[in-house]
Amino acid sequence: MAEKTVGNYMREEGIKAIWVRPYTRTTIDPDFDNKLKNILNRDFNPKAANTVWVTDITYVYTLSGFAYLTSVMDLFSRKIIGWQVSDSLSTEHVLKAIEKAKVNRKISQSVVIHSDRGVQFVSKSYLEATPAAHFIHSYSKKGTPWDNAYIEAFHPICDKNTRHAHELIFEYIETFYNTVRIHEHCGMTSRPEN
Repeated sequence: MAEKTVGNYMREEGIKAIWVRPYTRTTIDPDFDNKLKNILNRDFNPKAANTVWVTDITYVYTLSGFAYLTSVMDLFSRKIIGWQVSDSLSTEHVLKAIEKAKVNRKISQSVVIHSDRGVQFVSKSYLEATPAAHFIHSYSKKGTPWDNAYIEAFHPICDKNTRHAHELIFEYIETFYNTVRIHEHCGMTSRPEN
């Protein structure tokens, strides 16, 4: 959504931006961080579709509280291949976005799936939904959002309420971002087929 549109909504509703303190983990298992490898290593230019997927959750500020958008992007075409809007950070919503991506893409080879180290992406149910037989798990380094830059850049959104957010996000992803928008990485084409 364009910055001007967000600004117009905010002025219309009489609201101002607020800063949200990032989550800080207070208990650290020293072995845990060593198990999570950054396979992607900021190589944002895969050679084919369905070789690298990136995923993330973002907060969508609404007048009725936060909504949350989980997105899965095929890094080759920069296309959003699975997404879910929800009113909680529950892992089940991440799994729904992953399942949509798997339905949209019939994968026949291993796919690198890259995310941050959020509890949803290291949970047992996430690992079961993305089994090692089909997925190679990759994680950003702790406190390094640049390791997942393309999905992070896709996510800045603000809206009125969860239902309205879902409608606008659907319209943006399905009728513009995945079908019309052009991207330098795709040779200045929309590449809707990938």
